[in-house]
Amino acid sequence: MSETTQQTLQYRFDGPEDAPVLVLGPSLGTTWHMWDRQIPELIRHWRVFRFDLPGHGGAPAHPAASVTDLADRLLATIDGLGVQRFGYAGCSIGGAIGAELALRHPHRIASLGLVAASPRFGTADEFRQRGVIVRTNGLEPMAATAPSRWFTHGFAAAQPAIVEWAVQMVRTTDPGCYIAACEALAAFDVRAELGRIGVPTLVLVGSDDQVTGPAEARTLVAGIPDARLALVPGASHLAPVEQPAAVTDLLVRHFSTAWQAAPGTNTGMQAIQAPPLLSAISAPTGPVAEIAAAVQPEAVLDQGGRADPYTAGLKVRREVLGDAHVDRALGDADAFTGDFQELITRYAWGEVWTRDGLDRRTRSVITLTALVAGSHLDELAFHTRAALRNGLTPAEIKEVLIHTAVYCGVPAAHSAFKVAQAVIQQETTPQA
Repeated sequence: MSETTQQTLQYRFDGPEDAPVLVLGPSLGTTWHMWDRQIPELIRHWRVFRFDLPGHGGAPAHPAASVTDLADRLLATIDGLGVQRFGYAGCSIGGAIGAELALRHPHRIASLGLVAASPRFGTADEFRQRGVIVRTNGLEPMAATAPSRWFTHGFAAAQPAIVEWAVQMVRTTDPGCYIAACEALAAFDVRAELGRIGVPTLVLVGSDDQVTGPAEARTLVAGIPDARLALVPGASHLAPVEQPAAVTDLLVRHFSTAWQAAPGTNTGMQAIQAPPLLSAISAPTGPVAEIAAAVQPEAVLDQGGRADPYTAGLKVRREVLGDAHVDRALGDADAFTGDFQELITRYAWGEVWTRDGLDRRTRSVITLTALVAGSHLDELAFHTRAALRNGLTPAEIKEVLIHTAVYCGVPAAHSAFKVAQAVIQQETTPQA
């Protein structure tokens, strides 16, 4: 196990020590306090374990590289407390952690709740641009737009104190950890694996959630064999905060009736009188969109018996340039240009950008300099965008271009500044 996965998470326990453990996972930009209004009822039945994401709620700012990394840190924390088996409910990225645990460590999960979750959160490009905006402007743009993402308009207007409390959670988050979480969500995609989640699962979503709404919830229910849908009327993304009583009742009922004991074990679960079934629980009605199972490419070997670098190159090319750019480049390829697209994916991205000798930030600096020297302004535009995603700030890109004026010529640098300025303005301007 790596040093990263050995790191533990900030946590708190509530409830009787001899009760079965129920773990609650937070959403990005929130703290364990997002579950405060569920605690009084939940601790009547469970010992509730809540945790903060790295850099959230004053937790140590050790960024996590992936959702898998976060799941490993959570298990390391729980292992240190002697907890073997537990129920788990998580909101948004907290739901992603729950899905990861159910897939990689199924023997540890007794029952699962996925709140405002998705098998894939938007597009990778969206989350990587969010990281660029935070790196450039800090967390204030995310704090300013949080109320519209998290709450319905009526709730936000009627509960200004709760909205301000939510905004403060975002403002006090470590920017580096927020950016790392965005990168983790950009890479998260378990659409092809949902059928392997083998525990009873409640998929809970607010009817007005514009971030991960009912469509994403139905995709989860269609893919997970033992899953059911709970639609909470009048709630958006942070349903546990906006409709606490409805969410609490749904969680109590699910974890009271669907707690799954591991073969040959005793979870210590006592019989619990579940509340009446809310009308909000329903099976998906109407046709459910089929899940497009992602086909995992088979390993391809070249003539020397080595792994063909095309697959690795395509992955890095997408991560650096963005899915939209790569999809457009590959989609425009025809019989005349297709071989060239394959060449640059295999050679430039699979052979060179994947090498260990330099990190991606440094490779971006070199690439920008070379493109200025060659006056390749079209390529400079999308590599400026790539440089922002690879961690360079606008100030650092400016210094690179000033440096090129000395060695590549002032006219070349002047043209490069105009191209880079337009890209930076587009990429770092917060969305309305």
